[in-house]
This record gives sequence, C-alpha cells and structure tokens, in this order.
Amino acid sequence: MPITRGYRALVDEAMAQVRTYTVAQMRERMARPDVQLVDIRDVRELQAEGTVPGSFHAPRGMLEFWVDPASPYFKKVFADEGREFVLFCGAGWRSALATKALQDMGMTNVAHIDGGYTEWVKQGGPTETLEQRKANKA
Repeated sequence: MPITRGYRALVDEAMAQVRTYTVAQMRERMARPDVQLVDIRDVRELQAEGTVPGSFHAPRGMLEFWVDPASPYFKKVFADEGREFVLFCGAGWRSALATKALQDMGMTNVAHIDGGYTEWVKQGGPTETLEQRKANKA
C-alpha cells in the first residue's frame, strides 16, 4: 500500500497547529516554576547525548499513557494543570507530532522546542549527563 501522506506532511501539519518556542525563548522560560521541560527521546539518546537539566523524561512511546489520568501508567508530574509542558526530541519532529497528539487529547498547556535537543546544544543550552543527574539527586 503506498504512503499517501508522508512524515513530512504530518510534521508540517502539526507545526502549523502547535505552540513552538525557540531555544532562546525556552532558555529564558526554563527556570519558571510553571514550566516543565519534557524530553521525549529514547533512553538510548539520553545515555549517549545527555539531556536538559530539570527536564522530565517521558519516552515518546509512553507519552499519551503517562499524561492520561485514566491510564494505569499515569505519572503525577502531568497532574499539574497550571504548568506548561514543553516537549523536545532530537530535531523537533517527534515533539511536534507529540504536542499535537496531546492537544488532540485536550491539553492546552503544551508546546515544543523548534529544532529540539540538537538545536539546544548547538545554541549552547545547558546540558547534563544522566550520571550528573543521578549525582545531583543524591
């Protein structure tokens, strides 16, 4: 069966419908208590590349289940409706699609970062390894 709408069409459609922040905008906002960064990359990406300090890891494959209070996999971090959840992935494609999916579920307090973690690192955004994160929690 041929693909009639490719990934690019889906990403472009999502980008047109979701709130998008630049890296500069997020760097200004990230310390606010009403903003929660959410890293949706695969755990192997976090292990290899690190992540943004203070971000919550919610793998893309589990995101809808972790966000929905009716799900047995619900995570309490998503219970705070007063927070804005800002998703990021490697390049901003998965996070655009994921942001759109969460909007489709009824969330209005969700956005993503243009260019994702790659652009974050390129522009000198703060990062930490998973080992540093564990050490900081100890």
